Amino acid sequence: MPIYKFQIGQTVFLNPSHNLNIRGGACTVTKKLPERDGEYEYRVRSGNEPYERVVRESDLSGAP
Repeated sequence: MPIYKFQIGQTVFLNPSHNLNIRGGACTVTKKLPERDGEYEYRVRSGNEPYERVVRESDLSGAP
């Protein structure tokens, strides 16, 4: 059974990326996605954007 680091509904922080045009900041995990290229992915929603993003687990960190 897969072990995900983050849970649905959890607030996480998306690390900014200038290459991918990602501002970063607080997001909420809305869905866990399958492993891709050896790393889990998540669908997250930020209050600053009208859409959801798919991000890799390494692009996220837990809330303090």
